[in-house]
Amino acid sequence: MKKALLSLHLAIILAGFTGVLGRLITLNEGLLVWWRMFITVITLLLLFLSQKRLPVVEKRLLLKMFGTGSLVALHWVFFYGSIKYANVSIGLVCFSAIGFFTAFIEPAILKRRIDFREVILGGFTIAGIALIFHFDDRFKLGIMLGTISSFFAALFPVLNKKLLKYSTPQIITFYEMAGGLFLLSLIMPLYLNLFPADHILPTSGDWLWLLVLSWFCTVIAFNLSVSSLKRISPFTVSLSYNLEPLYGIILAFLLYKENQFLGTSFYYGLILICVAVFLQTYHLYKTRGKHS
Repeated sequence: MKKALLSLHLAIILAGFTGVLGRLITLNEGLLVWWRMFITVITLLLLFLSQKRLPVVEKRLLLKMFGTGSLVALHWVFFYGSIKYANVSIGLVCFSAIGFFTAFIEPAILKRRIDFREVILGGFTIAGIALIFHFDDRFKLGIMLGTISSFFAALFPVLNKKLLKYSTPQIITFYEMAGGLFLLSLIMPLYLNLFPADHILPTSGDWLWLLVLSWFCTVIAFNLSVSSLKRISPFTVSLSYNLEPLYGIILAFLLYKENQFLGTSFYYGLILICVAVFLQTYHLYKTRGKHS
């Protein structure tokens, strides 16, 4: 049990590093995501080939995985755009809006009634973001991009829940990364025309951080999270991932001293978001206790 919990929290800490790495890598947000997905797809492909098994799925399921992977790609582009145009802390705080969007998206896709408790708690996070936005408009564009990113982030977990009925997490991840890479490859010429980049190929320093991002924060973090499910419940895994933005913000404070550039409105908004997460956690804990 202790080893599983250690694996889970190591995965969450690695996920928290994605924001910090997004600032370290000098590529623009679109190229950053393209290279991240490219390296991840090649890595997973080599892993499958080393095991002498190339995953094959039927065409309809493949298209669904490609579509979901395209949403992952869009989420990452907007997420890293938020970091590039604001900072790591703002990007991670805006990620918290995922709860508000999920409160509407999940019932629509899974065809269940809207839980207004979830809507209210999700509204707390939106209020927290609005509080930061209202008193500190230096990060206006970054907040807008981060909020759009959280909308896409709310979509693909719900879709993945349906895909897991037909395939394994490893195969889903491989084809979703391939689908996102395919989409970005199609739109990249237009993207670079609209948002010219200083350089297309990663610098020597970028290569190091891209490999860390792809191998540790994507491939290894995913495997750690999945392996932890052998000993602990999905409930515990999902609950623990609420710590990801907090870990990321702490890392940004330690590495970049971002706390020096954030006003009191940021902390008021962050407190409001933390209250929403705590109330949701408490509700889930009580519900779990009643059904255990």
